[in-house]
Amino acid sequence: MKVVRNIVLLFRFNYDYLLLKCVYIRCRTALSERVARGMKSLYRRYLIKSFKHDGHVHRIWFENWLVPEQLLLPEHAAEHMIVLINEQTLITEADGSTWTSKVPGVSFFIPGEWFNVVALLEKDGVRFYCNVASPPYHDHTNACITYIDYDLDVIRTIDGEIVVVDQDEYEAHRKQYHYSALVEEKVDSGLQQLLDRVRESRPPFDGQVAWDYYEKWKSSIG
Repeated sequence: MKVVRNIVLLFRFNYDYLLLKCVYIRCRTALSERVARGMKSLYRRYLIKSFKHDGHVHRIWFENWLVPEQLLLPEHAAEHMIVLINEQTLITEADGSTWTSKVPGVSFFIPGEWFNVVALLEKDGVRFYCNVASPPYHDHTNACITYIDYDLDVIRTIDGEIVVVDQDEYEAHRKQYHYSALVEEKVDSGLQQLLDRVRESRPPFDGQVAWDYYEKWKSSIG
């Protein structure tokens, strides 16, 4: 329980910083006038921020659009999934470097689960990139989703191959950041549950569904 409280405290420690960054980023990254005029009020603009275990910012996705609850599929709503869409969003890395995403992405966060899923809508099909991570923290007031990234990633390729990557990074950070036994247990459990979902193609692992979310959002832009 102490470790769980420490994880909660980590988010609280970063909370003031998070609010300041949200305000700063909002000032620096206004939407284009066309999108701002055309976007229906159903979709709300969000930030996605990932941290590392020691509290430093790992990565920021600047412009993501929250799918409203009334537009979620029943199977997604049943798990209270948080679904966000982005296209050519600016991304900032821990070292301050920036780049722009090349393909649309649909992100899925499930409260309480130690992983999240991104469907990358590529020309030849949908590739799923999944992060083993702490459960998402949803800041409704400031429109931010935050989580702690725990290094391990699972990729399902367009052809259906499933690969676990960044195991070396996990081992290095496990020692560097002194992951507790409880954190390691949660990470291992999250990885296994994630792999079960991928192998069984359970929600949200449906490429057509990801495309449908994206196209419905896209059609809302005048």
